[in-house]
Amino acid sequence: MSGKFELYTDKAGEFRFRLKAGNGENIGASEGYKAKASANNGIESVRKNAPLDERYTVFEGKNGKWYFNLKAGNHEVILSSQGYATSQGAKAGTDAVKRAAPEAGVFEIA
Repeated sequence: MSGKFELYTDKAGEFRFRLKAGNGENIGASEGYKAKASANNGIESVRKNAPLDERYTVFEGKNGKWYFNLKAGNHEVILSSQGYATSQGAKAGTDAVKRAAPEAGVFEIA
């Protein structure tokens, strides 16, 4: 099974999406969007930018965990990861996005 985007509304009424790997594991999540169309544009931006190595930033958080961000061409963050124990784990997460995002379907979660 390939990856998928889950589109949902958060408690504040904003639209968000998360990218899940084929095994169901969360790979990354978006910021909140006021409009569903904007969230869908964010998904398309993730699909477009996912294959590009230069769009990823891997960094260590203040809590000692490692994260990555995927940025669009305008340098805005379009997908943020969960925390990983090592920088190698975060790098493997970027590889998972590269594999899953380009062909991932979009599913709306109630």
